[in-house]
Amino acid sequence: MQRRSVLPTLAWAFLPFAAISIAHVLLLALDSPAAGPTKLMLLPLLALPVLVSIGRIDSRGALVLLLTALLFSWLGDGAGALFPAAPELPLMLLFFGIAHLAYIALFARHLSLRRMPWWALVYAAWWIAMMVGLGPHVGGLLVAVAIYGLVLGSTAAFSTRCHPLVAVGGAFFLASDTILALRLFLPDSLPAWSSPAVMLTYTLGQGLIVAGALLSLRTRLPALATSRKDA
Repeated sequence: MQRRSVLPTLAWAFLPFAAISIAHVLLLALDSPAAGPTKLMLLPLLALPVLVSIGRIDSRGALVLLLTALLFSWLGDGAGALFPAAPELPLMLLFFGIAHLAYIALFARHLSLRRMPWWALVYAAWWIAMMVGLGPHVGGLLVAVAIYGLVLGSTAAFSTRCHPLVAVGGAFFLASDTILALRLFLPDSLPAWSSPAVMLTYTLGQGLIVAGALLSLRTRLPALATSRKDA
């Protein structure tokens, strides 16, 4: 009963993020200039349910990692607007790389419920396929893209050890960056509607990760303590 009651109590805190996410994706589809400002609103609104949970979750380390991931994701989202004098793509890779490292630490140290399943190897295959496909097209960013891809794939792989919402969120996050990479380096390979698809999968991924993390932390799943002993 407790597990069922926790997420509905947080649902209201996710509503602003959900509303702006829908608006942002629609504005992107319409090629509206208002899409830019709404993008910068997304992650601060997603931080709301995390902030609401302060005082209800004992693990401050988990909350710090979650907020760190959201902060650096927001910086990655706004790299071009917030740092107009800096090269946007390397800055995005840096900020999102830090965000993913925070997520990996969160998943491994605070949210793991089980060992990594064998099928998580699909994420290693994803990295190899992406490097083979994109490698000839990334130029001087080859090393940075390869390292970022490893970090991104690791985030998705570690998410498979967590609550199902986190695992699905990790897969959506990976899908978002995959579509974005194809748009950046192979722009003729995808149709125009893939632009809103990047943000649709991104907002779903981030939202599900946060929801699954908070649900796990607030319900204190017994399997968490067991998995830590077995690790």
